[in-house]
Amino acid sequence: MAGTGNGTGTGTGTASGSGPLAGVRVVELAGIGPGPFAAMLLADLGADVVRVDRPGGGGLAVDPAYDITNRGKRSVLVDLKSADGPARVLDLVERADVLVEGFRPGVAERLGVGPAECHARNPRLVYGRMTGWGQEGPLAHTAGHDIAYIAVTGALGMIGNPGEPPAVPANLVGDYAGGSLYLVIGVLAALQHARATGTGQVVDAAIVDGTAHLTAMIHGMMAAGGWQDRRGANLLDGGCPFYGTYETSDGGYMAVGALEQQFYDTFTELLGIGDRAPARKDIARWGELREAVAARFRTRTREEWTAVFEGTDACVAPVLSLREAPGHPHLAARGTFTDFGGIVQPAPAPRFSATPVAVTTGPALPGAHTESVAADWDVPALLPKEA
Repeated sequence: MAGTGNGTGTGTGTASGSGPLAGVRVVELAGIGPGPFAAMLLADLGADVVRVDRPGGGGLAVDPAYDITNRGKRSVLVDLKSADGPARVLDLVERADVLVEGFRPGVAERLGVGPAECHARNPRLVYGRMTGWGQEGPLAHTAGHDIAYIAVTGALGMIGNPGEPPAVPANLVGDYAGGSLYLVIGVLAALQHARATGTGQVVDAAIVDGTAHLTAMIHGMMAAGGWQDRRGANLLDGGCPFYGTYETSDGGYMAVGALEQQFYDTFTELLGIGDRAPARKDIARWGELREAVAARFRTRTREEWTAVFEGTDACVAPVLSLREAPGHPHLAARGTFTDFGGIVQPAPAPRFSATPVAVTTGPALPGAHTESVAADWDVPALLPKEA
């Protein structure tokens, strides 16, 4: 199912071409946040991703050598505001399967690399657009960030303790779950359609749409009367005393998810309250049960409780920090994290039996691959003009 693009270049010129997307060519117009992460995921899966960086850089103040979201890619420098800038990008587009951009609506069109111009050169192209608000709607042209997008979808309002401000889940729920992953799903679906019909299309991936979609189960539960529209009052939002976090004697935390009866029984027995825990289905006594659980967890350290629950079906785990996580025995055994180029980072996911994937190159430095891309994609115009 490997794609070949529409150009004459035969090699990817990158070591990340062994996964299920080997042979698929992607042009990424440099941006920040969910666009680069989506393109990284495509590169992780074996696509030949060429990132078009702007001269002088841009985006977040992160040393490019440590920007993991640019791993597995190649980079060329193109000034889209120069006279020949759009033509260089369109030369790449002609040989690509996918383009990913994260500008505000209308910007790509003003720069001369919008869907119309790109499809005129390559009718099979999948044109992926990553925004917060989407390509249309009252807020489409308004600035925003992850926190605003998840706020209006109801997702942010679900997270946190009652009577306290909503807890901010970094930028994982909006940018990456509601944004990047939905863009990748859309791109792959449109790529399948393009291969079947010879016709490309535009994928409008809005973070508000994806994040709202993530709440589908909750909306169903609410309609059925099984979810209250407020924080800390439900089975999965910390309102339930056997689905939440508890502090240990050393200031650490343990996460409890003993929802099913058999898991709950194991949990309370190992915790040491099995003979006196209030009935789990008696919501009126949930406060009493929470206090009993909290009191027990405060009697030992996180390490001691981890040892108590290790290998059992109590559904209890230690809450680890980002630096601690790679050392967890299960994650270490699976190789969930990898050390590449001196940077500890998550390994590609998911895993494939026939086309395994791995981190093969570090973050692409801006403009570092102009020569190889010019040769492999047969776009000599990318090379600097002779003096």
